Amino acid sequence: MTTQLDEFFSAHIDVVKSAAALRPQADAAADAIVAALLNGNKLICMGNGGSASQASHMAGELTGRFKANRSALPAINLSADGSTITCVGNDYGFESVFERQIEAFTAAGDIVLGLTTSGKSENVVRAMRKATQLGAVTIALTGSRGLVGCEADHPLAVPSDVTAHIQEVHLMLLHYWCMRIDSQFANS
Repeated sequence: MTTQLDEFFSAHIDVVKSAAALRPQADAAADAIVAALLNGNKLICMGNGGSASQASHMAGELTGRFKANRSALPAINLSADGSTITCVGNDYGFESVFERQIEAFTAAGDIVLGLTTSGKSENVVRAMRKATQLGAVTIALTGSRGLVGCEADHPLAVPSDVTAHIQEVHLMLLHYWCMRIDSQFANS
């Protein structure tokens, strides 16, 4: 008898197998992140809801560690500061909560990572546009629709429309990038 869990795991496996086609984009994004960090730049992450949690997770892996002991690396999660989010949201609208922070914190050469399963979160899209204007390298983790309303230097569209499976693959990609970062910065 097939259970709901069996069906969920089976669908997850199918999405992960399909997402293996993202390897060239995942490697290019990893190369960009490592190059930026080697150059003294930072990683700036953002997302809404579950994607905000993953943005926080990624920033934590860099300022803390993934597996290897290494120096702390500069990474921030724009989703984490409730006071800033409510201040900007109140004064400028929720669609501006990340854009204003990008304007404040981003320098040319930084990496800006936007996570949006739908690909159309207006606050992420606006922030990605602003990051491009400021000379940052942009990476978008989305679902199958891709990023809607702007371009990213490194778009990675997970081939699924199921939020849970998109987020599962996003986490796998984030962990892969952490492995690449660890291999470059271990024992630093």
